[in-house]
Amino acid sequence: MEYLDFELPIKELEDQLDKCEIIGQESDVDVSNTCKQIEKKLEETKKKIYKNLTAWQRVQLSRHPSRPYTLEYITNLTKGNFLELFGDRNFKDDKAMVGGLGQIDGQSFMIIGQQKGVNTKMRQFRNFGMPNPEGYRKALRLMKMAEKFNIPVLTLIDTPGAYPGLEAEERGQGEAIARNIFEMTRLKTPIISVIIGEGASGGALGIGVGDRVYMLENTWYSVISPESCSSILWRSWEYKEQAAEALKLTSFDMKKQKLIDDIIPEPLGGAHYDKATTFKAVEEYVLNAFNELKVLSTKELVTRRMDKYSKMGEFKE
Repeated sequence: MEYLDFELPIKELEDQLDKCEIIGQESDVDVSNTCKQIEKKLEETKKKIYKNLTAWQRVQLSRHPSRPYTLEYITNLTKGNFLELFGDRNFKDDKAMVGGLGQIDGQSFMIIGQQKGVNTKMRQFRNFGMPNPEGYRKALRLMKMAEKFNIPVLTLIDTPGAYPGLEAEERGQGEAIARNIFEMTRLKTPIISVIIGEGASGGALGIGVGDRVYMLENTWYSVISPESCSSILWRSWEYKEQAAEALKLTSFDMKKQKLIDDIIPEPLGGAHYDKATTFKAVEEYVLNAFNELKVLSTKELVTRRMDKYSKMGEFKE
């Protein structure tokens, strides 16, 4: 397990507990009481830290290297019953955007999401989860296919943003994202979106227009990352913590502003501490959302979705 800076007190106590248990196994000394005291202190420390996380600490947790990525969610949600589909039928296949057909508890879904790599080689292969225009065009092709066969769409969002390279701009990055947003608002099939990690800028919104939008507890959703915001406002990344607070990017901020529908709770310490529980929670939210949406007519579904997004941004002084 890798530890973040603010998790070091937990690491120290876990190391003490391990040493205590080893002493008990390798000697005749009874250390059971000492181990119990350390366990109690460890539990109290975890609750104290994770129940009072700052916005920046949640950003750090959303990027934790042990956190499950899109393909791991797909494998567990579909129990391995997933057929990946490739290519945008125009330029090439974008490895940063994955998509295909899978069944969750017997119900077919078109599942689409950004995929980060689990090691250096895979991160380069997946372009660090930053899709090119062909990734968004592939996603739209799969959504249109789902619409044709009346299959609900599930999008899993985890990206630091769309790829900002010159070649991406030359191939129409902005147009591809805008086209997806436009088409998703009127797609004639249910769309459920879950932010499982980072939800940055148009890169996230390009597959994030849904009838139901959920965020895992320790994720973030914003027009810009805290580091980029800090570099623009203060000409330095040193103010990223202040930027994270000001951006109101946590799941709780998003729920308060009515920009998402609900928050999916994570195990204490984050999704990576108990992946099975996290996958089960996501599955329950997805299936409950689908059961609510499947009874709506196509016209009612699209009208409600458009009304939902039309109301966003309203405020009273």
